[in-house]
Amino acid sequence: MGRGKIEIKRIENSSNRQVTYSKRRNGIIKKAKEITVLCDAKVSLIVYGSSGKMHDYCSPSTSLVEMLDGYQKASGKKLWDAKHEDLNNEIDRMKKENDGMQIELRHLKGEDINSLNYKELMGLEDALENGLTSIRNKQDEDVMEELKQFQFGWQQKEMGAEMVVREYQSAEMPLTFRVHPMQPNLHQTM
Repeated sequence: MGRGKIEIKRIENSSNRQVTYSKRRNGIIKKAKEITVLCDAKVSLIVYGSSGKMHDYCSPSTSLVEMLDGYQKASGKKLWDAKHEDLNNEIDRMKKENDGMQIELRHLKGEDINSLNYKELMGLEDALENGLTSIRNKQDEDVMEELKQFQFGWQQKEMGAEMVVREYQSAEMPLTFRVHPMQPNLHQTM
């Protein structure tokens, strides 16, 4: 006994609608995988639910960009406008620049330098020497600044000590001390 046909219309109950969406989405993705394997077809599938969450599948032998480019060529419909092309070109340029900077950073760390020729090694050495010079200059500036701060603090302490001495000298001493000669010398042994 087979299942009866259902009327294709929007499901009013939201929980039933979500369950049906989930089951049918999984079913259509399963069918896309099967046709890819059985027929060696290139398949791309993108599904957006009512919540806005995206689910996708793309054949392992291709990429979504290749599929979209193929669709654009076959259908004659322009998917990418000039703005998107410019952004895509900018992304590619930045990726290349980033890759170049990562290679240069590895070289500066002394990694992967076997592939460099003599001129490149000389340029790398110059860059490292310039970097060391800048670092040493910055260290010297920092040390001089610390010395200035230490000297200033020391001068403040000296001025404070001088004020204490002046106050001590100007103050009248209320008590005087006298040493009696009759006291035994404690340093001598008896």
